[in-house]
Amino acid sequence: IAYDGLMLKHQCQCQDNHLHPENPTRLQAIHQRLTDTGLIAQCEVLKCRKATAEELQTCHSEAYVHVFGSSPHKWDQQILDSFLTRFGKLPCGGIGVDSDTVWNEFYTPQAARMATGSVIELAFQVARGEVKNGFALVRPPGHHAEDTQAMGFCYFNSIAVATKLILDQLQLKRILILDWDVHHGNSTQQLFYTDPRVLYISLHRHDNGNFFPGTGAPDDCGIDRGLGFNVNIAFSGHLQPPMGDAEYLAAFRTLIMPVAREFNPELVLVSAGFDAAAGHPAPLGGYVVSPECFGVMTKQMMSLANGKVVLVMEGGYELKAIADSAEVCLRTLL
Repeated sequence: IAYDGLMLKHQCQCQDNHLHPENPTRLQAIHQRLTDTGLIAQCEVLKCRKATAEELQTCHSEAYVHVFGSSPHKWDQQILDSFLTRFGKLPCGGIGVDSDTVWNEFYTPQAARMATGSVIELAFQVARGEVKNGFALVRPPGHHAEDTQAMGFCYFNSIAVATKLILDQLQLKRILILDWDVHHGNSTQQLFYTDPRVLYISLHRHDNGNFFPGTGAPDDCGIDRGLGFNVNIAFSGHLQPPMGDAEYLAAFRTLIMPVAREFNPELVLVSAGFDAAAGHPAPLGGYVVSPECFGVMTKQMMSLANGKVVLVMEGGYELKAIADSAEVCLRTLL
């Protein structure tokens, strides 16, 4: 398991967690549950580290990494002048890059680099067979962060950075990224859209492009050599009815597992957001997937790649729901 308390320090300067669903209590609730149940005691706790600028630049521009990966007193004014992102004041008085992606100049760069570094370390250890599988308990999340744009609570696409480094350094030929966060991983799709070495499969609420971030239509299938290696299971119908276990398990049985088995991955990385879990209000999710269903999905992934599976925390904001779901997933991995 990968976890470091530094990631708790990233929060809005207003320090009102009720105004910001992506806040430190998310990790605290899960970590406390996994400690209380004795599950963490059964795990090897990884020594985490911050990702380097070079590693982050596998997926993000040099200027972007310079701005979001270092403290303001280290910023180069010339780079800043060429950079499009403008920080703004939020209604709560804090600073943000958009209306909900908060920025803390002292702690956000450190936390975001720690999250990505933790995922890199864990993914490499699993890929090399040094540990059987793993769970990266990290924040801020990553799968919305594009090459030059922070958005959707995300700064660096940790799972994509780890994937690119493993493809390059360990010469793996086939990596499966499964994204079961209720929101589509726009950045992950974009970064691997032409790459046949990465099969990206996403289940998400889409509502014909009317649910954040609006990407991930069923006919987004990849281009050039990547055609067919991008699979979007884009649920629509708004919340009439809300999707739940039956729909997710049907998707696994009829689409995800047949495609994944044919691809035959050497490593499986999961963007494990728990915001499809029952208990999330409609703007943040609205679906009713049970913790047990997340466990079944984890078990299915463990049947691939000789069990080399890494779950990487993405979204999920209702504390009991995400603690319940993470507990079931870790029990399954164990």
